Amino acid sequence: MDARDPELTKELSATLQARKDLGPEYESELVDSFMEKVTQRVDSHVEQRVRRELAQQQTSFARADRRPIGPPEPNPRFARYGFAGITLVLAIPLSAIGAANAGATGLFISWAGIVGVNVAQSMGSIFGTRSKQDKDDWS
Repeated sequence: MDARDPELTKELSATLQARKDLGPEYESELVDSFMEKVTQRVDSHVEQRVRRELAQQQTSFARADRRPIGPPEPNPRFARYGFAGITLVLAIPLSAIGAANAGATGLFISWAGIVGVNVAQSMGSIFGTRSKQDKDDWS
């Protein structure tokens, strides 16, 4: 919308002329009428801009290769070995705490928990959902 819209300029001139003709007692109604016309113009321009932006987004999505937005999926090798490496690093203080507090039984329980967590993680990666790359349109 131009700052110097000719239609709104005409409307403003007509409103000011009507105020001169009718007097100040109709000023409130004239201003309300003019503001309603301005609001309608602004709304129509906003609707046009929103429609245009929406059409551009739909067009760009249709042309894109439809890769999901967001961080890339982690490398499966890193996910498998990274988790195991982290649990082995954490196993050192857990083993020390378990052995110091409960002796051999505490050491056995801490290592059983570490093995259990790693087994659960590997089973989840085996039986979990397939990655988006492995899926096709037919499954």
